[in-house]
Parts: sequence; structure tokens; C-alpha cells
Amino acid sequence: MMATTTTTTSSTTLTVRPSRDADIPAITALYAHHVRTGTASFEEIPPAEAEMAERRAGILARGLPYLVAESGGRLAGYAYAGLYRTRSAYRFTLENSVYVDAGMARRGVGRALMGPLIGLCEAAGYRRMVAVIGGTDNHGSIGLHAACGFRPVGVLPGMGFKFGRWIDSVLMERPLGDGSASVPAEIRPPQS
Repeated sequence: MMATTTTTTSSTTLTVRPSRDADIPAITALYAHHVRTGTASFEEIPPAEAEMAERRAGILARGLPYLVAESGGRLAGYAYAGLYRTRSAYRFTLENSVYVDAGMARRGVGRALMGPLIGLCEAAGYRRMVAVIGGTDNHGSIGLHAACGFRPVGVLPGMGFKFGRWIDSVLMERPLGDGSASVPAEIRPPQS
């Protein structure tokens, strides 16, 4: 089980903890902002709270982590890991998602979330984490993932069409634990 952690960056104090049902309204609002204003998500219509709750429940039902960061009692960001693909050969590979409140950008929220997220996934026996980043101009997300040990592995040009333009998908990945250096044991669901 993940313990709640408190981190102080140069400009803010953050508490990172497992998400709760009560976080859904704030998570929904934060994500809606990204859907409406950015290319981090290729969704074009923000999902309702019920849909966001269902998505979170699906992640948790698989024993995967879904974390939030708070600052001053307010949601500063959230991150989770989901299956990269559903075919059985991909069972050791996860895809991460991380969203930060626009007012908290560049204050260490993403890094504060990614460290525990990666640690929980490694502890569970997963071997790879993939980031699928919307837009080659999404320097914040690309930089965050590079700082967390991800390396670029490709760009899929023009994969999405949003805001009247074609948007690339940037693929980055990092090993978890031994990566592909050894034969994995079966997955132990993380306790978040």
C-alpha cells in the first residue's frame, strides 16, 4: 500500500496519495480543462464525472495505481497507469497518464506524481512503461518524461485532428525494474 508522501519543491508543498472517490469532481474539472484547451488528450468533449469515475474504477479494479497530488488542500494533478494494450503478450507493459492543473505547471507536480507511480508499477512486477504524448510541441510532458527516465522511441505523424490541425503522437518509454533483461514473474498488483 502506498503511503501518503509530502514533497516540498522550490515553490510549493505537495501531498501525493492514492486517489479517492471524493476526488472525482476535481479530477473531472482538471481533465476537462486539458480536453478543451490542449492536445495532451485527443478527446474533444470532456467526459462527465460518472465516466471519469468509471475509468478510475477500471484502473483500480486491475490493481493499478491512480494517484493525486494536492497543494493547499486543492488538487494539483493526478496520474495513473493503465494497460498499454489488452493482448496477453503486452501484460508486462503499462501506459502512464499524468495531468497537472494549469496553475501548478512547472512546480514539480508531474515529477512528484511520476516517482511513486513508477515505483508502484515496478514493485508489482511490470517491466515497461510507455508514454503516448499528444503533440511534438508538448515540451512540458516530453521534458517531464525525459526527466523521469523515459527515452523517445518515435513519432506517429498526424495521428489526431483537433483544433483544426493534425497532431502528432510522441512515443516515449522506460524500463521498469529489470526491463527486458530477465524473464518476468507474474504480476503482483500494486497496493495504492
